[in-house]
Amino acid sequence: MTTVDGTAAKPASPRSTKASFALLGAVQITLIFTLAAVAVPLPHIGHEFGLRREELLLLSAAYGLTFAGLLLFGGRLADRHGGRRALTAGLLVFGSSSAAAALAPGYAPLLMARFAQGAGAALVAPAAMALLRTVFPGPAAHRKAIATWGGLSVLGATAGNLLSGVVSALASWRWALAVPLVVTAAALALAPRVLPLAPPASRGDERDPGHRRPALDLTGAFLVTAGIISTSYGLVLTDAWPWTSVRVLAPLAVGAVLLGAFVATEHHAQDPLLPPRFLLDGRRALGLTATALTAAGTSTVFVLFSLHLQDERGWSALRTSAAFAPFAAALIISSRVAGRLIGRYGAALVTGGGLATGAVGLALLALLGVEGSAPYTYGMLPGFVLLAAGAAVSFAGAAVLATDRVPAERSGLAGGVHNTAMETGPTVVFALVLAVGGDTASLAATAALFATAALALRLTRF
Repeated sequence: MTTVDGTAAKPASPRSTKASFALLGAVQITLIFTLAAVAVPLPHIGHEFGLRREELLLLSAAYGLTFAGLLLFGGRLADRHGGRRALTAGLLVFGSSSAAAALAPGYAPLLMARFAQGAGAALVAPAAMALLRTVFPGPAAHRKAIATWGGLSVLGATAGNLLSGVVSALASWRWALAVPLVVTAAALALAPRVLPLAPPASRGDERDPGHRRPALDLTGAFLVTAGIISTSYGLVLTDAWPWTSVRVLAPLAVGAVLLGAFVATEHHAQDPLLPPRFLLDGRRALGLTATALTAAGTSTVFVLFSLHLQDERGWSALRTSAAFAPFAAALIISSRVAGRLIGRYGAALVTGGGLATGAVGLALLALLGVEGSAPYTYGMLPGFVLLAAGAAVSFAGAAVLATDRVPAERSGLAGGVHNTAMETGPTVVFALVLAVGGDTASLAATAALFATAALALRLTRF
């Protein structure tokens, strides 16, 4: 670790290292909690504001659209300006928009606040992963930290589904949206004391006497951000309209053109936002694929069964949240052993094992059928537990695969790419699997994707 003036810094004590990880981990959990915080209370919000189905869809997707779209740009800013600076700026945007969301007097202000929350989160998430490299500079220590980090996102999503239902039932959905504000305020207060202020990693070519800092690829940032948002929005709309609808085809076509232009410009950019060779590493590509699939599988189960339990079985939001409590317990237990498994068997084998376990859980839920009326205890519960256990292990191993062997000056970029896979995976996979049929067929298709990815990881030699 170095200080701002470039001199060697004293190694961080174990106590300060734990404090840094605890703060960054709490922030990461909160980012994903916020993503899931409207899932269970969405019907209550729709009733209060008198929203149509398409308005509910957009409100549900708003945070994720800007979050996923701006992550690559956020990663570049973290590498360019330093992790703690980018984290602080992102937390200010995230916290202020969280306050606006909790106090929103109507649909339009709430929608704009959710978009702004996603933009702030896109600055925070890659900056937090870049700071992990500073806090844990040794390869072994960093790999262990990343393995633990991998399970935090699904824990945040589970907490969002659980707590939002509880809070909405006991008080109001507004209190669930206010939770990020509390965490943000604490993080802003503690960051100067707990997190290191390391210099920006991107200093340019050392052979350049001026140590030129790489230029900010604004063209690439605009193209990839607009492309991801447009494509993701089109995929979200497939839940309400057919693929052949102009409402769906128009944003998909615009997104495809923008992303194609982004790929073309990156090959010619002097300092590309996403270097073309970055994704060609087979280990990293499989890690990102596993991340996207795992996020998609857990998200699909949350969405389908939350709707099923409330709309078809008539369960309350509180009872629906309680149904996912065993999911959270299995997740926490599995996350605690994932790091040791990776250290003993390697990230690729552990990731494949997690995907295979998750595939069994999804298959059980598919055999049960979302439309069925099997008892919760010996119907849904085994599938929930197996999926949670597999997802925790898969996320941990995939995070190591996706970020391992990345140079320090690209740690923000690696964080941005990893989080992009996590955020876009559910949107893309959910839209594609829904196209094969109903809810039960979607679960079966997702289980097949899990099994295929697990087999690919088993057969691949790095």
